[in-house]
Amino acid sequence: MGFVTLGLFTLNQQGIEGAIMLMVSHGIISGALFLCIGFLYDRHHTREVGYYGGIVYSMPVYASILFLFTMSNISLPGTASFVGEFMVLLGTYQTNTTTAVFATTGVILSCAYSL
Repeated sequence: MGFVTLGLFTLNQQGIEGAIMLMVSHGIISGALFLCIGFLYDRHHTREVGYYGGIVYSMPVYASILFLFTMSNISLPGTASFVGEFMVLLGTYQTNTTTAVFATTGVILSCAYSL
C-alpha cells in the first residue's frame, strides 16, 4: 500500500492511475488469498504449516489457484498489480528519480521476501 501512497503523491496522471490500479488489484488478490487460507483451515482445522505438506497431490487445482494469486501478489509481469506498480514507478521517475530508485529496490526486496 506504500506504492499507492507514492503514486498518489506524484501528482501526475501515470502515478495516480497506477495507484488506482494497485488498489483494485490489491483488494481482489488479498481477498482471494484469505479465501484460499480459509479453505485450508476448514479442511485441516490447524494453522501449522507442517500439516500442509503435499497439498499439491491432494488438491491440485487449489494449489494452482493459490500459486497464481501468490505470483500476482508479488507483481509478476502479466498481472494487474504489475501494471499498477510499473505505472507508479514511471510516474515517480518523472517526479523524483532518487525516490523511484529506492522504490524499485523495495520491490526487489519484497519479491525476494515473498518467494
